[in-house]
Amino acid sequence: MGVVFFWTGVWDGIGNLGPLKNPLVSLLVGLAMLTLSGFIFKDSKLFGAGEKSVETILHQVHQHPHKEEFNIKYMDKIKGTHILFGAGKLKNIEKEFLVFLDEGGKEIFIPFHRVMEIFHKGKSHWKA
Repeated sequence: MGVVFFWTGVWDGIGNLGPLKNPLVSLLVGLAMLTLSGFIFKDSKLFGAGEKSVETILHQVHQHPHKEEFNIKYMDKIKGTHILFGAGKLKNIEKEFLVFLDEGGKEIFIPFHRVMEIFHKGKSHWKA
């Protein structure tokens, strides 16, 4: 009920202000506010818009012409430790899994949610 009363107060209060009584003026003011808020919050971390998802970053690393310059650190739950893989060993990305090849040619599947950090030339490029 409180939300309904609040919204009614906002609707009637702002809608009865001088120039905003005209529906066209209200429409233009509303469109301007929405447009400006898009520019203001585009890079804001408030809504997570400025952050790239791990999936986006991993696809960029996989398609990078020098992907061997990247390292991917993930949490291995079985060993209970962080493991660092060179992105040069990244064979493929399937759904929400990274597919690495180990020294014996065996495929290792790592889920995206286990990726903790991505390094480029030794410096942190992305961190969970």
